[in-house]
Amino acid sequence: MPELPEVEALAAFLRANAVGRVVARADLTALQALKTFDPPLSALSGLEVTGASRHGKFLDLDVSGLHLVVHLARAGWLHWRTGLPTAPPKPGKGPLALRLHLDDGNGFDLTEQGTRKGLAVYVVRTPADVPGIARLGPDALAVDRDALARLLAGRSGQLKGALTDQTLVAGIGNAYSDEILHAARLSPFKMADRLTDAELVGLYDAMRATLTDALERQVGQAAATLKAEKRSGLQVHARTGLPCPVCGDTVREVSFADTSLQYCPTCQTGGKPLADRRMSKLLR
Repeated sequence: MPELPEVEALAAFLRANAVGRVVARADLTALQALKTFDPPLSALSGLEVTGASRHGKFLDLDVSGLHLVVHLARAGWLHWRTGLPTAPPKPGKGPLALRLHLDDGNGFDLTEQGTRKGLAVYVVRTPADVPGIARLGPDALAVDRDALARLLAGRSGQLKGALTDQTLVAGIGNAYSDEILHAARLSPFKMADRLTDAELVGLYDAMRATLTDALERQVGQAAATLKAEKRSGLQVHARTGLPCPVCGDTVREVSFADTSLQYCPTCQTGGKPLADRRMSKLLR
């Protein structure tokens, strides 16, 4: 799933390549992806792209005061295209959900792989009209240490869930929460409201460092290279069975119904493995 660094990098890419161009037309091929009807998608045609920004994990293209807002969900992506074909794509064919044509013949495709469709597109007058944006907590790179302490103190539940709850802190998903907890040397199952002062400092510093490092590596990259750049910087996420680059222990995984997390026992759980079953608890 694209998270804060990737979405920010996509926004920067669009600022460099789309801002100043005029929308020629937008072709919707996956009807379920469009979540709004007023204004209609066709209202973007003939308007100039004036900005691109990010709200948590939402990408926001400002089109002369209207906003094309996209949530890429788990398997969505934006592909920049030069010399787009003029013929409209056929609805319901392949992973393509939406194609945006610009007046110079370039544009982008929004695609989504797999059978579980979560990619969402909104055309709104203000980003706050998107329910998911209206519910966002403070941005992960805007929250300060004291504010993070207050947010976690009022949160019952495990740290992994707290970091990925967009209403608590916006922008962090499955991958970077694994990376942040590994850098902070904290178990994903530690209770969010039971951090010591030292653990809170370590978590905050790890969050800032992990996200800032990813941003520095990705902003300025072409959209096509962002996924590979993200993978190249991961220490534990999606590295099950490989050695931890910090201590050499084997990276372990906990699987749930529709997702999984990765961690290093030596770095994060005092050498104790976490039970690899649904609704896992730390083995005692």
